Amino acid sequence: MLRACSQFLRRASQRSLHYSTNWATRSNSIGTLRLFPTLQTLDEENSRLLAVIDKHIDERHSLSLQASNSDSGIVDVELCKRLKNLDEFYKTWCIWQETRKHLSETALLLRDEDQTIRDLAEEEYEKLLDYHNTLLYEKIPALLVPRSIATDVSALIELKPGVGGSESSLFLSDLLRMYTRYANLRRWTAKIISSDNKDGGGLKYAILEIGGEGAYECLQWENGVHRVQRIPKTEASGRVHTSTVQVLVLPVPKENSDVNEEDDVLDEKDVRIEVMRARGAGGQHVNKTESAVRLTHLPTGITVSMQDERSQHMNKSRAFKVLRARLLDRKLQTEVTERRETRRKLVKSADRSEKIRTYNFAQDRVTDHRIGMTVKNIPSVLEGDTLQDILDAIQKSHRQELIEEMLENV
Repeated sequence: MLRACSQFLRRASQRSLHYSTNWATRSNSIGTLRLFPTLQTLDEENSRLLAVIDKHIDERHSLSLQASNSDSGIVDVELCKRLKNLDEFYKTWCIWQETRKHLSETALLLRDEDQTIRDLAEEEYEKLLDYHNTLLYEKIPALLVPRSIATDVSALIELKPGVGGSESSLFLSDLLRMYTRYANLRRWTAKIISSDNKDGGGLKYAILEIGGEGAYECLQWENGVHRVQRIPKTEASGRVHTSTVQVLVLPVPKENSDVNEEDDVLDEKDVRIEVMRARGAGGQHVNKTESAVRLTHLPTGITVSMQDERSQHMNKSRAFKVLRARLLDRKLQTEVTERRETRRKLVKSADRSEKIRTYNFAQDRVTDHRIGMTVKNIPSVLEGDTLQDILDAIQKSHRQELIEEMLENV
């Protein structure tokens, strides 16, 4: 319908018509004027954003020339990476330019003498304007945000009880189930790497690996303190207790042979490996064989212990996975710290000691304090369903902050 309408309007646009330079107008059935913003008005209102877009287009043009004029036969890996990162942006920019062209053509017809043409033009203009604004304010800005080195990697989620005693351990179990359910809904894999049950219910701690492209990029916003307010089952007087759980989300480096030396965060020569007998419940196997493993990264002092598996080899493999994740996370946090002065809001939102979210069972609400968002129906959140809405809102807010930062430098 939209394409047929566009073809009809383009044939009609051959007439010579005049319209306001700031607002495209048309007369409705009772003789009043309806106003539509023209491209000139939109460009004036978004001059800084357009300057950023032009800068990226110029960069892509320059890089393309460099790539085509290279006679050495040596492939510039960094140049190719940057060009690839700009490809999707450039494709979206081309669609946006085509939409601008159709808007300009349709605007000429809003004051046509023919009522039928005016009606079709108004319908077409509104649809094109909505699409234009979606591209300009949502899709293009999202593609302007620099890609993190951990954009496409999987995630490790470490959960540790905070204040609240046994209730904190029970809530930790609830969060572990929530992330597992959410991973299943996203068709990601979820595997418990390590956990320790607590007498009386709940968990002392847990490490969950969520595998899938984009898992870390999505779940990194779960970093921080999660607070729960509810009446424990053992509370006879009906008093509401407040408990917390500390959530730490780590990126999992990809395990392949294509990793550059400078991108690899771990040199195994820097790791001290110790083996020992496992401790705790586990039957005859415990304290019989040296299956437990402890790794110490000598340059940083980071240690990882693993004893969940009967096999020393399996425990060692899992311990190295956790160690690599912690080191990559350390690298990412260092990059954030180095940009502290120009990205204070982002650093604050990623503060792991900060209370980021409250789950209030009495009021059946979940409030994310970073963006002031409140959603009802706690069961839906803990089942993983509504969690996506919260994460989408945080991601959108984060991108907006980065765009504002770029605009400040224009």
